[in-house]
Amino acid sequence: MSNLHQGHRERLRNRFLSEGLDSFEDHQVLELILFQVFQRGDTNSIAHRLLRRFGSLSGVLDADPTDLATVEGVGKQAATFLALLPAVTRRYFHNRITRNQPQLNNPELVAEYLIPLMAGRLEEVFYVLCLDTQCRVLYPALLGEGTVKETHVHPRHVVETAIRHRAASVIFAHNHPGGTIHPSRQDEQLTHHLVQTLGGVDITVLDHVIVAGKDVYSFAKAGTLPHYTGFIETQGHTKASDSAKIARHSGK
Repeated sequence: MSNLHQGHRERLRNRFLSEGLDSFEDHQVLELILFQVFQRGDTNSIAHRLLRRFGSLSGVLDADPTDLATVEGVGKQAATFLALLPAVTRRYFHNRITRNQPQLNNPELVAEYLIPLMAGRLEEVFYVLCLDTQCRVLYPALLGEGTVKETHVHPRHVVETAIRHRAASVIFAHNHPGGTIHPSRQDEQLTHHLVQTLGGVDITVLDHVIVAGKDVYSFAKAGTLPHYTGFIETQGHTKASDSAKIARHSGK
């Protein structure tokens, strides 16, 4: 490695350690990441090629590893490492919010829990949040992964999961990577079918929440599932400001 490249790497590393990433340009962030894969050589040109191909740092990190590997100078190892970063980030935030068994006893807390869980996903996923009698999360079960437009969920699998984790109640959650927050007819049919199925084993469905970016849609707040709203009111957790915010999120 030339002294020029070595000096550049040291300067970027020291700058990150002293200042963080806030003052970095996107290509500099990519360079810093690529240092971990390429121990020698010029990563600046690779970073710029990635940005030209995918448009932005988020575009690079959201890209399919197969597409990343086709960029000159990247290769399979670097592509895998780049694709790993958003997955690790999701895991990190999920661990932070679940390690103390969070209590999801109002819609704001549900939204705060789910938005990081869904962040950066390019395909639809379906979660069943298994809760105890105090609405504490026992286990967040990922039961379905699909395409950008749909995922497939089997009711029997949902029931088996809820029983296995001894759930007193559940909250369903899935994302809409395309950005639209409103439920499809299929979403509505699945929700009502699952409510009836779980009701047969005395497990209450408190809500079904759709996440699109930082927006959420709540079936309960839309009036489709009354159990959740009733629970909040009897526990005294509902505030006017909270209700207004969630109503906006749910499209009311």
